[in-house]
Amino acid sequence: MTNREEAEMQMSELDLLSSMFPSEEEFTVTDQLAVAELKHYAENESAEVPSSKVQFILNVKPEVSNASLVEFSMVCALPFKYPTVLPEITVRSSLLSRAQQIHLNSDLKTYLMQNCSGEPCMLSAREWVKDHAAAYIDKELSSSSVTPSNAVQSEDTTFTRLWIYSHHIYNKQKRKNIIDWAKELSLSGFCMPGKPGVVCVEGLQSSCEEFWSRVRRLTWKRILIRHREDVSLEGGGDAEIQKQRKFPPLEEKCFDAHGARGNHMDLGQLYRFLEEKGCADIFQMYFGVEGH
Repeated sequence: MTNREEAEMQMSELDLLSSMFPSEEEFTVTDQLAVAELKHYAENESAEVPSSKVQFILNVKPEVSNASLVEFSMVCALPFKYPTVLPEITVRSSLLSRAQQIHLNSDLKTYLMQNCSGEPCMLSAREWVKDHAAAYIDKELSSSSVTPSNAVQSEDTTFTRLWIYSHHIYNKQKRKNIIDWAKELSLSGFCMPGKPGVVCVEGLQSSCEEFWSRVRRLTWKRILIRHREDVSLEGGGDAEIQKQRKFPPLEEKCFDAHGARGNHMDLGQLYRFLEEKGCADIFQMYFGVEGH
């Protein structure tokens, strides 16, 4: 199977998921830029291989009597060679212990390896989670080798940086929420209020996803993840996490506000700030032009 055929199959599967699960409560793409790159490549409009994986979340309510109380989130990423290679899926639920979550994800991976290699399999994976995941909530692990500390290391082995774009960020309560939530979740980064609004958060993947889950539920004219960076950590220790950070604890950054309402920032200063942090390439992803 060629790279372009794989890209076409990924787009077809994403279209199918969108039509089957139109509600954002069921299906949410977390990196729209990656989808746009994949679409251009699949449609022969670009010879350049997409730079990042398509990432999305499928929320599943299992078929059990108290299903209204139980929900599982499938955090999914499609490697560029998918479906030739398996998708990356992590199933999470607040009702699962760390050990139960590791057991569930290990069994899901085994199922995918045995049944889905070489074929689109997101619907099969979702059905498996729907049919089997609830049983893991009450399942006690017979093996004592999985300790809570091991479980933490297995789950939190990815450092994530989210670059969020908003049409505007004016509201003082939203700005306070952004700062407070980042502090609560131990995220670093910055928030540039005004029009447009720019938010960058970085930290453990689970913390970044919790932050995005809260922020996107607020009322916005338009908000999306413009770009996402994921780095696998060796062991997930605190030293490794700190080494990956490019920013201090999240704070507001204002760059010579101007305009009639004082709500437009000096984008040249924003570019220089990003350049100092080694993130200059992000500027073009946000604004479509080279910074200077």
